[in-house]
Amino acid sequence: MTLIRPKRRMLMAAASLGALLAVAACGGGGGGEGSPQGQASAAVDWTKQGDTEYWGGKDTSGFATKLIDAFNKQHPNGKVTLHELSTKADEQRAQMIQNTQIKNPKMGILSMDVVWTAEFAAKGYVEALPPDASTEGMLKPPVDAATYFGKLYGLPSSSDGGLLYYRKDLLSKYNLQPPKTFDEMKAACDKIKAGENDSKLGCYAGQFDKYEGLTVNFDEAVHGAGGVIVGDDGKPNVATPEATKGLQTLVDMFKDGYIPKAAITWQEENGRTAFQHGELIFHRNWGYVYAHGENDKDSEIKGKFDTAPLPGITGPGVSSLGGHSFAVGKNAENKGTALDFVKFAASPEMQKQGALIATQTPVTEATYSDPELTKKYPFFKTELASIQGAKPRPKAVEYGDVTLAIQDAAYGALQGQTAPDAALQSLQSKLQTLIK
Repeated sequence: MTLIRPKRRMLMAAASLGALLAVAACGGGGGGEGSPQGQASAAVDWTKQGDTEYWGGKDTSGFATKLIDAFNKQHPNGKVTLHELSTKADEQRAQMIQNTQIKNPKMGILSMDVVWTAEFAAKGYVEALPPDASTEGMLKPPVDAATYFGKLYGLPSSSDGGLLYYRKDLLSKYNLQPPKTFDEMKAACDKIKAGENDSKLGCYAGQFDKYEGLTVNFDEAVHGAGGVIVGDDGKPNVATPEATKGLQTLVDMFKDGYIPKAAITWQEENGRTAFQHGELIFHRNWGYVYAHGENDKDSEIKGKFDTAPLPGITGPGVSSLGGHSFAVGKNAENKGTALDFVKFAASPEMQKQGALIATQTPVTEATYSDPELTKKYPFFKTELASIQGAKPRPKAVEYGDVTLAIQDAAYGALQGQTAPDAALQSLQSKLQTLIK
């Protein structure tokens, strides 16, 4: 694939950002439903310039600020201001919806999670982008995730595939290879723990608190056992032996101690911290963890870990697709400036800078072979394969209700309150009412 060829001003802006950062250095699958209300038309004025705001999660890496500064330096007809939201995705979504409903004209650019596309498009929260918003050279899964009923509602800004982090020093010591299945992982843990005799050393953890991370881990367990939550026909199909086997595997791993009991309340950062402090042999998380493990002062595993594809239940695992897109708000007053920023921010140059500064996983395939990035992030080869094989969570207009139903079912089973097969029968009934 070829890289996007941005306009000359984008190249100039990239150079400007590069100089700025140098100074700073001295962070397909589920069925669709409904029909989009907010479609692009001739009435959309994509030429109107003026000040606007970028709405996204808290800028913990500082990259969003640098990105906006670089854009503003080369865009005299309108400036972008950062409007930081909560670090929690559910709260970000709620604030975006609320400000759409009150027709806030300042909310111009939205950092849209891949699972929000169907809802935001069908309910008219964001505009369908014009044809000159090119996705040339971008990976297919994130582009598909930003598309609804054949229309593009956002330019992918970052993508994510799940990775299995593992203690390569311990696997090497016991002549073990990275596991391809959960059974292989449990066997490896048994051997290592018997040899190390370390009471604080746990086997494995993902994200099992009752939030979106649980939906992701449940989704991956189901796909890893050969099941689905929603079939290619758009209909829920989660009450199956395959899906039950996936959930039962997680339940048994908690029961048998392969997953620490405390992990029932863990989100991404809890597991990352435990892994970095040498408390886990294996850990499922996103690409951002790699830089922390190598660079954090308190990391006890620097040079001692590596990444591998996710293991599955009956074979190799399948990641749930993560990531974000840049979208333009339906009520944005100055859509021309918003669109200019979206195209600038999604360009290959900015993809690279996002990776270098914030460990954001790029959406342009060619970026994964960039020598500077592959040297800094050896895990990019595994990450690319994870994204290319990833499956989306259900594309549902009422995704908020769908993910809550999934979390209720999975969490109840993991806590031993409901048998996995009964939990999935109940989930099937709920999804049939939520996904039309």
